[in-house]
Amino acid sequence: MFTNFDINFMLFGVMPYVALTVFLVGSIARYERDPFTWKSSSSQLLRRKQLIWGSILFHVGIITVFFGHLVGLFTPVWVLDALGVPYWVKAWIAVLVGGIAGIAALIGATMLLHRRLTDPRIRVTSTVPDILIMVLIWLQLAIGLLTITQSLQHMDGSEMVRFMMWSQSVVSWNINAWVTVVDVHWLYKVHIFLGLIITILFPFTRLVHIWSGFAAPFRYLLTRPGFQIVRSRRSRPLEERRRAFDKRQGPSAAETPAE
Repeated sequence: MFTNFDINFMLFGVMPYVALTVFLVGSIARYERDPFTWKSSSSQLLRRKQLIWGSILFHVGIITVFFGHLVGLFTPVWVLDALGVPYWVKAWIAVLVGGIAGIAALIGATMLLHRRLTDPRIRVTSTVPDILIMVLIWLQLAIGLLTITQSLQHMDGSEMVRFMMWSQSVVSWNINAWVTVVDVHWLYKVHIFLGLIITILFPFTRLVHIWSGFAAPFRYLLTRPGFQIVRSRRSRPLEERRRAFDKRQGPSAAETPAE
């Protein structure tokens, strides 16, 4: 039964669908069941200077890397051909932009991880998932930078095209997508594997607050025009407090129309 079993099929043919399913279903379930845990749990009052520099480097770098991967992997090859963009040009852009952004993100992640592990006050407020996800992201960035050493050996863009075909085959439900990356360098395979693990853990960690970053502009600009959301510590409803205020002021105050 398992004579022709291939671990590559499980990792790059089945695991992507498992990861995407857990990512979507887990995110929805967490929002429905535990909406008050949908946050990044900021510790900005502690060691603020290190947090600011680490956070800026990490977020600018990781956002650039994320969208670079998103555009680079899911742009159809025929679009490059139609625009006349040589594969080697795209490969160099990926190496240069991705390398600089990756280094910035890695430095920022190192600062944030060092801050979280070495400051006793922050360490006490940190959960195991908080530390685990930061370690995995740090490893993912480090391995991603190491893959540049392999990319430099294929600056004709051939390896880049293979990963584009794999990514696009996965989202188009091609069951043979895994064959595309079966013989790539092991660094690439570890990089993909860690990416899938982070995707699976996403709904169960503070990473879920990324959804809020994407949704905020649409929520406040489109669905709540002209409103400002204010959280109050008062336990009584507004109308009940208004009536109590009017009662204290007397009948004349309650009946006097506002000017």
